[in-house]
Amino acid sequence: MDSIIEDAIGETDEDGEAPTGESAPSDASADVKGSGTMTDEELAGVVKDLETNISVVGCGGAGGNTVTRMSAAGIHGAKLVAANTDAQHLATEVEADTKILIGRQRTGGRGAGSVPKIGEEAAQENLDDISGEIDDSDMVFITAGLGGGTGTGSAPVVAQAAQDAGALTIAIVTIPFTAEGERRRANADAGLERLRAVADTVIVIPNDRLLDYAPNMPLQDAFKICDRV
Repeated sequence: MDSIIEDAIGETDEDGEAPTGESAPSDASADVKGSGTMTDEELAGVVKDLETNISVVGCGGAGGNTVTRMSAAGIHGAKLVAANTDAQHLATEVEADTKILIGRQRTGGRGAGSVPKIGEEAAQENLDDISGEIDDSDMVFITAGLGGGTGTGSAPVVAQAAQDAGALTIAIVTIPFTAEGERRRANADAGLERLRAVADTVIVIPNDRLLDYAPNMPLQDAFKICDRV
């Protein structure tokens, strides 16, 4: 998932570079022609208007892992946010610009127990914290592994918050292996439906596709690879 986000951020950075020559914005050109010169503060204001503010929000364990890898890779041009109900995972295994322990009153920091409703309630409990991190974003990427509790339940809440902030909202999620059982798949399907209702774009990565290429791979090894997709 992180590779998809990194590519998109790179393209946005390129698109967001200040135009030159005749392609410069008309209002900026008018200011330059009218005044003859611009102060550093005025130039900084023009450059700031050209910038695209991007946030990446990792929901749950898998989402947090994605954000951590992006942080370790030194990704620039985006704010990295991790939201989880599992306090220990958030404290010891996640690297992000901002960490949000969601649903402390609801879960006591012990996770959502693979119950999406608890993940949803946890995100609602800390909705102000989530919104505060993305309210100035032009584009919000949401990453999660569907099928469990926190990522499945909280991702649609984060997507709605991004929409309310007026940001382009893109979700990148994985669907569990068939071997993980019917319950996780049902959770994932329901979460995906809710996510599609609020996000502008949803990119789905089925974990089972990996087994098409390596059918004899042990499931634990497959989990590790899918976490890096």
